[in-house]
Amino acid sequence: MANKLLSESELLAMSENDYMNRAQLEFFECLLRTHKSATMDEIEEAKNRLSSPPESNDEADRAQYEEESALLIRLIDRKRRLLPKIDLALARIHQGTFGYCIETEEPIGLRRLLIRPTAEYSLDAKELQENREKHFRV
Repeated sequence: MANKLLSESELLAMSENDYMNRAQLEFFECLLRTHKSATMDEIEEAKNRLSSPPESNDEADRAQYEEESALLIRLIDRKRRLLPKIDLALARIHQGTFGYCIETEEPIGLRRLLIRPTAEYSLDAKELQENREKHFRV
């Protein structure tokens, strides 16, 4: 029989010593798989909306459709870039490195992972990285 998945409150109530135990990894794997499925559905829905333009000769309607199309294209692009990040996070679960910063190897933290389950960096490491990018950007 399959194990019951933790709830978010049960996950957060666990001891720091239990960080990235089997139950937590199963929770995040389910979360990521659900997120991936929803992302793929959103991409498909946006593509379907793009493929059926309204039939109208009114310039205002066409302009509105063009604006909505541009937004949908950006949404599709953003969602497509998210899918490989989800796959990498799932791979890290199976490798045993999920939940740990790829730069410092320190725990990323459950609260951060709940907000951004694809996170690869701890908050401190991410802030340092962004500051370096801002400083060296030309």
